[in-house]
Amino acid sequence: MGKKLLMLVGDFGEDYEIMVPFQALTMVGHEVHAVCPGKEAGETVKTAIHDFEGDQTYTEKPGHNFELNATFDAIDETQYDALVVPGGRAPEYLRLNDRVLEITQHFFAENKPVASICHGLQILAAAGVLEGRTCTAYPACGPEVSRAGGTFVERAADEVEVDGNLVTAPAWPAHPAWLAAFLDVLGTTIDTREPAMA
Repeated sequence: MGKKLLMLVGDFGEDYEIMVPFQALTMVGHEVHAVCPGKEAGETVKTAIHDFEGDQTYTEKPGHNFELNATFDAIDETQYDALVVPGGRAPEYLRLNDRVLEITQHFFAENKPVASICHGLQILAAAGVLEGRTCTAYPACGPEVSRAGGTFVERAADEVEVDGNLVTAPAWPAHPAWLAAFLDVLGTTIDTREPAMA
């Protein structure tokens, strides 16, 4: 049976880190509500594509217009089973929103599954929920994780870190491992057997 998941997004969130998890989690039967402060269902956020091209940091290119399917102001976090926090530039300003922090704190207080990737950890750090937790993130977010009381572990771009109900990864190359680990924490099983011939 599918779970009800909440995804916190904003303008210039990382395109792959919004689009891929939203589609993949929906594909396996979960209901995913993507919300953004100040926006309603049917409105869009602009995404950005972060790429790794040999520079000292990632490059940024225009992504897609991602359509929200729920209204932020109508959210009741108690009705959701898990939280997804993508990265990109959106977390740096979403963490200034008290309601975003309150929603995030609920999932940790109730020990519900949380998946965060890349700069999404900025929201978790600002919410004060990383004390005593081990996690990874985009390396530039490591000092924030540490100052928030978390233990930052550097992982390769395609690796994942799991600490109980918290599933984190450094960037979108980790999607296969990150999503698989999150599905495991959610208790989601996927039948990979060949269908019977008619």
